[in-house]
Amino acid sequence: MPRLIALLLITLIVAPVAQAGTTLDAIRRVGYLRCGVSGMVAGMSLPDSQGRMQGFDAEMCRAVAVAIFNDAEKVRFVPTTAQNRFTALQSGEVDMLSRTTALTLNRDSQLGLTVTAATFWTGQGFLVNRRLGITAAKQLNGATVCATTGSEIERNITDWSTTNGLKLTTIAYDTPDAIVNAFLAGRCDAISNDMINLSANRKRAPNPGDFVLLDDIIAKEPQGILVRNGDPEFAQLTRWAFFAMVQAEEFGLTRANVEEARRTTQDAKIRRFLGLSDNVGRGFGSADSFAYEIVRQIGNYGEMFERTAGEQGLGMARGPNRLWTDGGLHVSWLWQ
Repeated sequence: MPRLIALLLITLIVAPVAQAGTTLDAIRRVGYLRCGVSGMVAGMSLPDSQGRMQGFDAEMCRAVAVAIFNDAEKVRFVPTTAQNRFTALQSGEVDMLSRTTALTLNRDSQLGLTVTAATFWTGQGFLVNRRLGITAAKQLNGATVCATTGSEIERNITDWSTTNGLKLTTIAYDTPDAIVNAFLAGRCDAISNDMINLSANRKRAPNPGDFVLLDDIIAKEPQGILVRNGDPEFAQLTRWAFFAMVQAEEFGLTRANVEEARRTTQDAKIRRFLGLSDNVGRGFGSADSFAYEIVRQIGNYGEMFERTAGEQGLGMARGPNRLWTDGGLHVSWLWQ
């Protein structure tokens, strides 16, 4: 009996923060969503000159805030590093992560966290100085490579270089700025990261034309949203906030036309999606118009991609981030 009591006490002590009350209920009580981001990656999450967080990851946070509050501004952005991002989520410092984070088996199964959606498909590559004359990754034999401490980047470099019989020396740094500064100072020959971060590194350099983003992809990297285990309702809501933007693009709904569509459409599927005929928000305790509000306040997936990572932002091609109807990987589950 004493042993049983001790075990019960231990269980109570180590129980996740979310057990004190569901994450979604807690967010509604506080009045805003706490979203873990990098805060240092252009095109993904970086404050503008007015201090407003901009970028793809930031917009995903706002979409979830809309689904909860009908208000994209009811979110507080919490900058995190590659080292503390999971601890911040596990401890309850943030409610979700939308932070250029690779989706892996270990992260989905061993950290007490749940991956809810793959929102961005990219891969790991290399950024090099143009003066080196390197045009392919396999020409980096003997090079030093700057990478992020505590990420999958280092492991991928090791795996790829070993497979290809190359010798690379990795120098790890804590933050994107530290990596770029080391690279610009000549302490490494290349930076390895996902193509998002590399595009942002080049864009923020004093002379972007001095650097070459190699075409080689050495590892695939789906990125997305993570939440704590134990609150399926909140996990589902984050997933469907993302699906709302994907489905809106498939329907041809945009920020410019969604209000008119809501007034005039007779398409049964679109009416259901916009909350005109079915209780689509009931499962989360959200308004039936939550998908409509996400499109009205943020836009569809394509609009959001183009102004952040795409032509109006980092200049990245959509590639696998196109819709399934256009040969890409993004598809929404059914709104029924």
